[in-house]
Amino acid sequence: MTGKAEDTLNGIGFGTWAWGNQLLWGYEAELDDGRLEETFRQALASGLGLIDTADSYGTGRLNGRSELLLGQFAARLPRARLTELCIATKLAPFPWRLGRRGLDQAFEASRQRLQGHLRRVQLHWSTARYAPWQEMQLLDGLADRVLDGSVTEIGLSNIGPKRLAWMHQRLMERGVPLRSVQVQYSLLSPGDSKADALRKLCRERGIEVLAYSPLAFGVLTLPPAAEYRPRTFLRRQLINRLLPASRSLRSVIAAIASNRNVSMAQVALNWCRAQGTTPIPGLRSPEQAMDVAQALRWSLTLEEINKLTLARDQCTVRTPSNPFQSE
Repeated sequence: MTGKAEDTLNGIGFGTWAWGNQLLWGYEAELDDGRLEETFRQALASGLGLIDTADSYGTGRLNGRSELLLGQFAARLPRARLTELCIATKLAPFPWRLGRRGLDQAFEASRQRLQGHLRRVQLHWSTARYAPWQEMQLLDGLADRVLDGSVTEIGLSNIGPKRLAWMHQRLMERGVPLRSVQVQYSLLSPGDSKADALRKLCRERGIEVLAYSPLAFGVLTLPPAAEYRPRTFLRRQLINRLLPASRSLRSVIAAIASNRNVSMAQVALNWCRAQGTTPIPGLRSPEQAMDVAQALRWSLTLEEINKLTLARDQCTVRTPSNPFQSE
């Protein structure tokens, strides 16, 4: 088979988890902030206008740093360029954020850090595992924000198909469209059956699926013989576990990349796009932004998709499941 997977493929956005995260990504303000603004501008110039962040991004005293940087960068854009942006933040349903108004203060703090440049608000994860009675109240509170015009769109994150069906119905009853659902999804992500059920449900209901960590913490960009030692202990632990187990998969990615004269990152991202998702890889350099955007210029054949999927199925070690992912 040599045809394309779909007539219309989803786009690509980008994530900002690393912006302010010292623990996993080794962020240093003095070294990184200028380059991150260059990255932001290059991403927009390359056509990557969907930007994902969260009120919990940034470790320790840097909590909220990702939103703060995005707000500053957006404020320095020409007014005409702002229409190209869709900044989507996630609000964390911590146990102390109680009731229908439980996320109001967090929402206002995020909007202030983003200097008003906020189009979509997302519930960061389901509370079904520790406070199921909270979920409806928090969801209704976010829907209130859409209905009163405080924000344009609503999304969900780390939600499985069972919770999604209920939450989508609840929002529909209130006349609030659900714009997107965000889940971990890549050639190395876990939970194939649930992910397949979620994508099917979203396809039936017209909900966009955002694939976070589509490059598996960068593992899927590394050639088969690569040796790599990240700066932080946590990322070294992940890489050391995933590199040996993914060598065969990365060999297939590398072969397709070489044949097409593209990067391994582009191959991995286009596999996600071929599955009906919008990948949102983390970006930390202008070079990464340019490379990621090039994936929009081509698509995998069905034969290539099948080879990648088979190699994925044969890979027994996957990236860790998100502990907040619901059923």
